[in-house]
Amino acid sequence: MNILLIGSGGREHALAWKITQSPLCDTLWCTPGNAGIAEVCACVPMNTADHGAVIDFCRGNNVGLVVVGPEQPLVEGLVDALTAAGIKAFGPTAKAAQLEGSKGFTKDLCKRAGIPTAAYERFTDAGEAKTYAAGRGLPIVIKADGLAAGKGVIIAETREDADAAIDDMFSGSFGAAGAEVVIEDFLTGEEASFFALVDGKTALPLASAQDHKRVGDGDTGPNTGGMGAYSPAPVLTPALEAQVMREIVQPTVDAMAADGIPYVGVLYAGLMLTETGPQLIEYNARFGDPECQVLMLRMKSDIVPVLLAAVDGGLDHVSVQWHDAPALTLVMAAEGYPGTPKKGTVIEGTETAAGEGVVIFHAGTARNGEGRLVANGGRVLNVTATGQNVREARDRAYAAAEKIRWPEGFYRSDIGWRAIAREE
Repeated sequence: MNILLIGSGGREHALAWKITQSPLCDTLWCTPGNAGIAEVCACVPMNTADHGAVIDFCRGNNVGLVVVGPEQPLVEGLVDALTAAGIKAFGPTAKAAQLEGSKGFTKDLCKRAGIPTAAYERFTDAGEAKTYAAGRGLPIVIKADGLAAGKGVIIAETREDADAAIDDMFSGSFGAAGAEVVIEDFLTGEEASFFALVDGKTALPLASAQDHKRVGDGDTGPNTGGMGAYSPAPVLTPALEAQVMREIVQPTVDAMAADGIPYVGVLYAGLMLTETGPQLIEYNARFGDPECQVLMLRMKSDIVPVLLAAVDGGLDHVSVQWHDAPALTLVMAAEGYPGTPKKGTVIEGTETAAGEGVVIFHAGTARNGEGRLVANGGRVLNVTATGQNVREARDRAYAAAEKIRWPEGFYRSDIGWRAIAREE
């Protein structure tokens, strides 16, 4: 079949890399894509917010499946529009995507379904929010309710920090995402991510991962969209994974179905592994970025039949096989990230950096007028490698990164430190 992939990041490059390996894929297009994706499939310019244009492209090119990568088109209802037009689309509807699009929606669902998560309240008034925060312990977590590109979460260590974060969100720093604020208790433990495919009723477990949110070594500096990741996460033992499916993922799927908004797509659970067991921090309604990159390297199965099974309600008849070898990715980011990244700087050496066990996924890249590879975003390259253990995967990834000539780029030097400490 012909397939259309929506998105332009490292996640989408990893998905394109995996989809094009499937014998079921005749032609893959990606919109808008990036310079790396253009090396594995045709990139087409399109305004994906114009649902009619996407539908027209699908009809004109006999597209049998649309795979939506990022969260914004999901929240804006692209899957709804495609489904109504009779075109198969992988991803949740706009209402179901509220699991990512509204933190308050998810917290309320957890409360109703008895899903373990931090105590919280929702606010639309700054004064009431400050009063509530003052009555809770420190640190305390202040979240913009809506989509904020992974940056709408502030962990306040002092009352002053909490008040400033609340004022910041209500003053419009995160746009419409901060019109409502969720304040929740701080959870202590180790963070991990767990992924499942969902067809509306059946949840099929995929794999675990751990990412590195802070921009600097030692988990210092501001939060980012993710500076690196590895899979599997050793901290998530098989017993814990089973507990997460039993106490968090499946109850969520059941609650969504009971509410008349069945969830179809990837369910990405951000977890805190506390002394009392796993608790849900948040849901994402799509493959993570950069977690998708390590998952695709580890996935042994053909991805296309599994995506189709999710769309068609047949996940109870399929399984996913994984390579035992762990995978690790490090993010090469542009100078200025996560603030204002410096764009247009020339990158050289990506072709020679890739090799056995190493794949370079492009995130924010483009070609300039001379055809040279340039930075076109904050997170620019994902240097991804496999190995017999996390240390070997890390060593391969860093050796490859050193071959890339990009003076204006930077990356953390400690990706994978938790897993490597456990190995040793």
